[in-house]
Amino acid sequence: MRADYWFAHLSPRVTANWSALAPSDRSRRGSPSNAAALRDEVIAAKERVMRALNAVGPEVAGVLVDICCELKGLEEAEKANGWPQRAGKVVLPIALTRLARHYGLIGGDETHRRQRSGLRHWGSEDYRPTLEVWSKGRRDP
Repeated sequence: MRADYWFAHLSPRVTANWSALAPSDRSRRGSPSNAAALRDEVIAAKERVMRALNAVGPEVAGVLVDICCELKGLEEAEKANGWPQRAGKVVLPIALTRLARHYGLIGGDETHRRQRSGLRHWGSEDYRPTLEVWSKGRRDP
């Protein structure tokens, strides 16, 4: 989520945006000023961040943005949200669990656990030759 957040230029600006004064210069590092100039990847990254934040819910989305995306400390996030001390230690694991469930890293049912366990590959069941098949091929000159 942090990579998508950064790539979509969702972090607040620290300096002034001077691109309006020089519209012909497109070599700037900032995001484009008009929506037509945005690349598809930037729009897709923003949509992925928004889907993740919607999946975790509005109750904990703010703390995820503060800590995971904007890299604030837990104490600073608690102060910004008006929470008592150490409340972030309770809320953050809940938020991270919801986020991990959204990304498919954990699941609630047994079928999901079976799908995630073990190695995944694109080959068919017999894509990897066994030692017997390989040794038979070597004996036949």
